[in-house]
Amino acid sequence: MRKTKVESWVVYRKSLTVHGKELGSNAVCEQSDWDEMELSRPGFHTLLQSGIQNEAEAEKLARGTSGDPPKRESKLKVATKPIETEE
Repeated sequence: MRKTKVESWVVYRKSLTVHGKELGSNAVCEQSDWDEMELSRPGFHTLLQSGIQNEAEAEKLARGTSGDPPKRESKLKVATKPIETEE
């Protein structure tokens, strides 16, 4: 029987300062990688969410609405007052 590796994912904020301005962005990695990063530089990056079950969900959370298709407006016009009918 084969054992499958169950790994969770984390979303974190990369710390990057250039010319005194914070330019960090969100990133994704496996929990084990995050643990190693925290051991080597504690508190350098900010953990946003952990325990995410798959990479796709983690990526979606990391990017927020960036990369989503633009919202389309309907071309249908909605009547603002009721249509009168003869009875």
